[in-house]
Amino acid sequence: MRIAIYGSRRQQGAFSTVASFLRLLADRGDSVVMHRKLYRHLLEAIPQALSGVGTVVDGPDFEADLAVSLGGDGTFLRTALWVGEKEIPIVGVNTGHLGYLAALTIDQLPALMDMIASDQLCIERRSLIEVVSPEMPREVGRYALNEVAITKEESASMIQAAVHLGDTPLADYRADGLIVCTSTGSTAYNLSVGGPIVQPTLDVCVISPVAAHSLSMRPLVFGAGTPVTIVPDSRAHHVRIALDGRSTLLDVGTPVTLSRAPFRVLVMQLACHTFADALREKLHWGEN
Repeated sequence: MRIAIYGSRRQQGAFSTVASFLRLLADRGDSVVMHRKLYRHLLEAIPQALSGVGTVVDGPDFEADLAVSLGGDGTFLRTALWVGEKEIPIVGVNTGHLGYLAALTIDQLPALMDMIASDQLCIERRSLIEVVSPEMPREVGRYALNEVAITKEESASMIQAAVHLGDTPLADYRADGLIVCTSTGSTAYNLSVGGPIVQPTLDVCVISPVAAHSLSMRPLVFGAGTPVTIVPDSRAHHVRIALDGRSTLLDVGTPVTLSRAPFRVLVMQLACHTFADALREKLHWGEN
């Protein structure tokens, strides 16, 4: 099997476990491709364990059967960007704090290949948002697994945003910002501004205003197959747009079109683990 590994550089407490996993892959005869940033970091700490790494890459020019994300949710989002349109299953291994997107803890990493062989992991197909706008720079990318956020540039001025669902005018939002998230991203920025939690396998998106200047502006759930067009305005000359945290400035009046991406992210989860389990264990759902 060909294994692609991407990871955060904050792996100090996981070095021995990662080394054991890499030695296991070498003993099995699996080929390993690793992102260069992680490789350089591990080279300083566990150089003897990297002898089985066959390919080191900077970008998405690789092929693999499985991708492993070592880190937290931010690392998982960057792994999804690295994998891109290949639709390679990604398994998140949490070495951070929350790890909402992760299926495994770092202590479970050495057992990963046995878990796959015994069908203990399943694949969930998650939708992404594709962003089209004339001013989007290449380094920001076009896709977001969690959310697209359009916010004000200056702390003192709100934004106005004319929003269409398909060809139909929806509303002119007046707020500090506007979030459009996937069902996967409903527990991220969307949740912090009062948006709804959505089962991550549902093919829907959510529009949530940030500090809306009208009580009638409430979060809205709609089908992910419906494109959204947003034309932002502000007293400032620019607004900020962020795709899963990767941000840039846009001139006011620049249209932004959001639609369902033509591919999915394949997220590996424990077959025995449910959405309700994740709410209870990671968001402490229902605790007094």
